[in-house]
Amino acid sequence: MLRRGTVGRRFTILYATGFLGSGVLLLALTYLMSGVRQTTLAPGQAPTPVPTGEPGLAAAEAHIRALEAQLADVHGQQERRMLLGSLVALVVAAALSLLLGRILAGRVLRPLRLITAATRRITAENLHERLAVTGPDDEVKELADTVDDLLERLEASFDAQRRFVGNASHELRTPLATIRASLDVAVAKPEPAAQTVALAGRIRTELDRLDHLLDGFLLLARAQHGAFADRTLVSLAEQTREALADRAADIAAKGLVLDTDVRPDAWARGSAVLLSRMVRNLVDNAIVHNDVDGRIRVATDDDGTGARLVVESGGPLLDQREVDRLGRPFERLGVARTGPEGSSGLGLSIVAAIVAAHDGRLVLRARPEGGLRVAVTLPPAGGRVDPTAKVRQVTP
Repeated sequence: MLRRGTVGRRFTILYATGFLGSGVLLLALTYLMSGVRQTTLAPGQAPTPVPTGEPGLAAAEAHIRALEAQLADVHGQQERRMLLGSLVALVVAAALSLLLGRILAGRVLRPLRLITAATRRITAENLHERLAVTGPDDEVKELADTVDDLLERLEASFDAQRRFVGNASHELRTPLATIRASLDVAVAKPEPAAQTVALAGRIRTELDRLDHLLDGFLLLARAQHGAFADRTLVSLAEQTREALADRAADIAAKGLVLDTDVRPDAWARGSAVLLSRMVRNLVDNAIVHNDVDGRIRVATDDDGTGARLVVESGGPLLDQREVDRLGRPFERLGVARTGPEGSSGLGLSIVAAIVAAHDGRLVLRARPEGGLRVAVTLPPAGGRVDPTAKVRQVTP
């Protein structure tokens, strides 16, 4: 049955009302036209015999009154039968009008449902697809062509944005390399001034941050493009072990307690380079934005809905409304989230882009006891992860 409030239901009601109204009008006209008194008796009925022994005029008048009474009775019976038949006809017409209205509404709205379904399938990763509706040049085809034109403009805009980010990031590397070389030449001079050495060190630190930012731009542009030539089976467990091993010194220096539950059955299909960067960004985020002597929990598994990676970190209490914005570029949670290493604000936005490019799901949750919980679910072997499915809480 069509849902309440939909255009299909309104069309059904409109068609049914029109059809039923026409039936009511037709029956009313028929009833009014049949209101002429009939002058014949019903079949099988005979007039009342003329009584004998009465004068001729009185007998004729009595006979006429009897005939009029019989005709009135017959006419009343016919009206009642016609009224009953009309009511039955109206009930049947109402049922038929609803059925016919639903069929007509379904046929009229079928192209719109196809356009809606096709539009929902088109995302930022497949903007090249078009509705390409065929048929008569009517309002529905005009709507579909308008949507196709919009998709074409969006595709051109997205491509221009990605090309600009990629080209700008590459072009900026040349002057950065020149500045770095100039610093090396200045410091390499015999007995450089102490101020020169200190200034060169600070500039190198900023250059390293800028290089890191440009790398993030390039990786973000590639992830948002969503086209990978290096799709292969990737073990999230192996990527997680490597990321934790590379940051073991930083974990120890900050006195963090590491709790791992890395299971080898977490396999995903995608870009090994991007998935490795996703895992490393999550591990780095858990280290940098954690309390001293805090706690990190990392878990991987596959519960049947997809390969999952869960990273939980300690820290201050966070507002969930602010946490929901962390997937956007350059979003930080105040000064406390910038970290001592000068976070660029691209870490979780890169993670979000990589997860989206792999048809996965990213869930960010503020932990009640403080800190952040990040859960990533990726398709194990192709296919898409249901975005409405809940990520199961992994407990120690």
